[in-house]
Amino acid sequence: MTQRRTPSGQGPARRSGARTTRDGRSAARPATARRTVSAGAAARTTAKGQRRLTGRAVILLVVLIALALAYVYPLRVYFGQQDEISAIQADQARQRAHIAELEQTRQKWDDPEYVRIQARRRLFYVRPGEVPLVPIWAPEWAAREAGVQPEPAENSDRPWYETLWGSVGAAGSEQN
Repeated sequence: MTQRRTPSGQGPARRSGARTTRDGRSAARPATARRTVSAGAAARTTAKGQRRLTGRAVILLVVLIALALAYVYPLRVYFGQQDEISAIQADQARQRAHIAELEQTRQKWDDPEYVRIQARRRLFYVRPGEVPLVPIWAPEWAAREAGVQPEPAENSDRPWYETLWGSVGAAGSEQN
């Protein structure tokens, strides 16, 4: 393995943590020559509890806000679509239940006895030799069967047009 040379070609390149001066001496200060700072001086330069917002932090904050705003609309669309999907699935479940109910009704109509019963009920179908009886109840008879006496209709000697005109006049006088 060859050693790496400096750009001037003088020899192997040295890399150390200390800086060197032009004459090759180390620029690092010995531990005794370092400047010591008193505790009072340090307290004067920085205030306790005070944080400064750096430029990088501001840029990071702006980028995070931009990303949050960029994701808001797609998320809103996503949740709206999820609501639509659940509504459509609920509608499909209702339709499936209705279809199952219609299938049961169709299966009933496949039974010949059910068809005969419906023909008797709806079309008043009777078999040969049977006597059809269809009860027809007049309103006054239905009221009497229920135990309610119907009110007698008013018989007046006036013609119908006078009765009509009287009701129009009475309606007009009630509004005033």
